[in-house]
Amino acid sequence: MPIRPIGAHAKVTGGLATGSLRYAAAVGAEAIQVFVSNPRGWAPSNGDAGQDAALREHVAATGLPVFVHAPYLINVGSPDLPTLERSVAAIRCSLRRGREIGARGVVVHTGSAVGGDREAALARVRESLLPLLDEIGDEGPDLLLEPMAGQGQMLCAALAQLEPYLDRLDWHPRANVCLDTCHAFAAGHDLATPGDRSGHARDVAALRALPARGSRDMLSHIATGYLADSQEMLLRIERAVHNRDAAELARAAHAWRSCSGHVGALGLMSLCRELEKCGRAGDLAGAPELLAQLRALYPRVCEELDDEIRKSA
Repeated sequence: MPIRPIGAHAKVTGGLATGSLRYAAAVGAEAIQVFVSNPRGWAPSNGDAGQDAALREHVAATGLPVFVHAPYLINVGSPDLPTLERSVAAIRCSLRRGREIGARGVVVHTGSAVGGDREAALARVRESLLPLLDEIGDEGPDLLLEPMAGQGQMLCAALAQLEPYLDRLDWHPRANVCLDTCHAFAAGHDLATPGDRSGHARDVAALRALPARGSRDMLSHIATGYLADSQEMLLRIERAVHNRDAAELARAAHAWRSCSGHVGALGLMSLCRELEKCGRAGDLAGAPELLAQLRALYPRVCEELDDEIRKSA
């Protein structure tokens, strides 16, 4: 499997395994996310044992990363007791179904402080999620907490709000983050404008405030992963340009563009965006020159990230 796979939310028409794997093959997805119940309802689904087994066996044989998205109605910060109880039940069901199909994680929205009392909402988050996290066994999927776009009284919109949220969960080892870059952008994190250093500085500070597992901070953790993967990403782009493979160029450039934005490598992100446009348009005339600029800039980015990692040591 690719180091940083590009995936899609898969349709499950025709059955969980049949539909999702057919859709993944059609769009070239290297990872998939699925709903295992009605995303806009509370009713749980026990699934189809045959479809579950087929997907689980495919995952075991191919290593395809599969993720479950829990229902949208969930709000573990709600002061309404029926909503809170239904939210806990829906997450528990999603975790069980994720385990049954071999999913790596279950994505759930972080919730809202209905009525505006954030401290009371965070207390309900702790009371609701810690028992669920403790129930996850060795074979169970992680719970992936997804910040929202910032409307209303969302508990996590800005990156800096993840720290107090995770702190309420005692930085539980089965609690991780699903960073939706569209939500982050809507919440004010500019991931698209080259040269927006003020926004970049704010986002870097927020990432540095999040402890990673072990001794390094979150920014160092992300930078280390980026450096480990980026050489292979560069090679993918080089092969695509050499082979004049427009579709592969678009995929490879898109993957590196997204990762570069996460570490603030805005120059690389801009070049990858242009290479992605070349691939999507099927016009590779300008790709060699863009690739040359990419090769020239890449070592400088590596030096800057190495410096960030040394600062965190």
